[in-house]
Amino acid sequence: MHVAEQGQGPLVLLLHGFPESWYSWRHQLTALAAAGYRAVAPDQRGYGDTDKPDAIEAYDVVTLADDVAALIDALGERQAVVIGHDWGAPVAWHAALLHPERVRAVVGMSVPYAGRPPGSPLARLQQTFEDIFFYILYFQEPGVAEAELQADVRRSLRTFYFSGSGDAPAGSAFSPHPKTAKLLDTMRDPAQLPAWLTETDLDYYTERFERGGFRGPLNWYRNFDRSWQRTEALAGKKVEQPALFIAGERDPVIAWSQRQLERMPQAVPHLRESVLLPGCGHWVQQERPAEVNAALLRFLGQLDADDSAK
Repeated sequence: MHVAEQGQGPLVLLLHGFPESWYSWRHQLTALAAAGYRAVAPDQRGYGDTDKPDAIEAYDVVTLADDVAALIDALGERQAVVIGHDWGAPVAWHAALLHPERVRAVVGMSVPYAGRPPGSPLARLQQTFEDIFFYILYFQEPGVAEAELQADVRRSLRTFYFSGSGDAPAGSAFSPHPKTAKLLDTMRDPAQLPAWLTETDLDYYTERFERGGFRGPLNWYRNFDRSWQRTEALAGKKVEQPALFIAGERDPVIAWSQRQLERMPQAVPHLRESVLLPGCGHWVQQERPAEVNAALLRFLGQLDADDSAK
C-alpha cells in the first residue's frame, strides 16, 4: 500500500474515493501536519501505486475496512481518526464498526451512514432505475465501463470531476438518459477546468489511471451485494465513536441521499456536526479546502480537549 505522509502527532488517516487517489487530500495533509497531526493518505486497494488484485471479490467493504486496521498496524500506531470521502466514507464508517478499538473517531464526507440496509442494495437500485441509466448499475458488467473510461483517460476524468462539482450547471452529473446510454453521455465535458482543479492536478490523476487502469476501482462497485451479505452481523449496529459529516450542498450524492442524511443521527448517535457547504459539489475537500480544513481541525481539537479532560 502506497501512502503519502506529513507531520508528527496523533494519527489521522485520509481515505479517498472514486476516481481519485491520495492526491485528493493534498490540501489536508499540509494543514493537518501544521496543526500537530500525523496525516497519512493511502492510495487505497486498486488505485495508484497500491496493489491491484484482479479478483472482484477482493474489494468488498469488510476487506477494505481490514486494510484500514492493517495500515494502522503497519504505521506502528494503536488508533487513528479515520476520514473518508466518497467511497472512502463507507470504508471509514465500516472501519469504525468492524474495528472499533482501532478507530478513535470517524469523519464521513459526501456519503452519510444510516445503518445496514434491510435488503439487497443492487435489487433496490434495479427496481428504482428499471429503464433509466444509473452509473452504479452500468459499472456492474466487467470490462464495459473500463473500456469507456480508458479510451481517453484525461477526458473521462475531466468530465467526471467537472460534472460532479459545484461549478457545473444543474443537471450536469448523471442527467436522465435511457438505460442504453454510456456514462459520459450523462455528463458534461467543460470548456475549461474549474479553479480548484489545475492542469497539473489533472496531469497527476491522468498518469495514475493511464498506468493503473480502472478495473480495481470499478470492482468496488461490483461488491455492493457481497458487502451487504458479509456485514449481516452489523444489522442494527450503530457507529459509537465521535463523528463529523461534511458535504457540499450541490453534491449529487447528497441529492440522492436525503433519507440517509435524515436518519444518520440515529445510526451515528455521537455525530457532533453536519457541515453542508453552500455552492459546493461532490469533491468537497478539493473544492473548499479552507472550509474543510477548518471543520476537521475544529473536530480534532474537540477530541483532544475531551481526552485531556479525562
